[in-house]
Amino acid sequence: MDKYGKVPKLVTVIVGDDPGSEMYVRMKREASEKVGILSDHYGLPEKTTEKELLFLIDKLNEDPAVHGILVQLPLPPHIDEKQIIGAIAPLKDIDGFSPANIYRLFHGDEELTSATPHGIVTILDHIGMNDLSGKHAVIINRSTIVGKPLIFLLLNRNATVTVCHSRTANISDFTRNADVLVTAIGRRKSKDAPFFITSDMVKDGSVIIDVATPHGDVDFDKVKEKVLLITPVPGGVGPMTIAMLLKNVVSAFSAQVAA
Repeated sequence: MDKYGKVPKLVTVIVGDDPGSEMYVRMKREASEKVGILSDHYGLPEKTTEKELLFLIDKLNEDPAVHGILVQLPLPPHIDEKQIIGAIAPLKDIDGFSPANIYRLFHGDEELTSATPHGIVTILDHIGMNDLSGKHAVIINRSTIVGKPLIFLLLNRNATVTVCHSRTANISDFTRNADVLVTAIGRRKSKDAPFFITSDMVKDGSVIIDVATPHGDVDFDKVKEKVLLITPVPGGVGPMTIAMLLKNVVSAFSAQVAA
C-alpha cells in the first residue's frame, strides 16, 4: 500500500451477542490484521434500533479512513437486513450484497463479490476449471449469501447450472449428474449425524465443494474415493472465504484511493 501512502481499513459491526457471529467476526479481524489491514469493531447491543444502525453506517460511509464495512448477518428481527445492506456505500460493501454490486455481478463484473461464492469459483479456477463449458454444476443452496451469487459466477464460466433446495424432490437425481456439486445445507447437528450427501449420490470423477459448517454435508471419507476433488470441512471453503474477504477489502481500498 506504499503506492498510496495509506493502509486499508475494515470496520466490522455486530448487533447482539450471538457467539457464532462474534467468532466469525473475530476471525475476519484477526486475518485482516495479520496481512496489514487495519480493523475496527462496533459491538452494538441487541436493542439497537434500525435508525441507530443506519446512522452508524452513514457515518462510516462518510469516513475516508474506512475502506470496507462488514455488518455481520443475521441481524435481530426488528432490523430490516435489506435496508441495512442497501445503506452501505457500494465501494465499501466488501460482502458484495448491495444492490449495486449484485447488479454488477449480474453483468459479469466480479470485483466485489460475496466472499464464499468467490472462494468456491477461485478453487475451481485454480484446478483448471475456469471454463466449465459442457459441464453441469449443481448447487444445493438458494441463499443470497451463497447460492444466488454462485449461479452468476458459474454462468460466467459457461457452466450449465441447476439449483436445488429444501423443496426439491429427488435431489439425488440431480447430484448424480453433477460434474461440479456445491452443497451448503449445513443442518447436521453433530459430526455423528447422518450425512446429506453419500457416495452413491455423486458422479465418478466429479468435483465436490462442501460449504456446510461446522460438520459438513458430505461423507468425505467415502466420497473422496470416487471424485476428482472434494473440499474438507473444516479447512476447505472457510479459509478461502476469509481470503476473498481480504481481497475485497484491498479492491475496495484501491478503488477509493485511486478515485
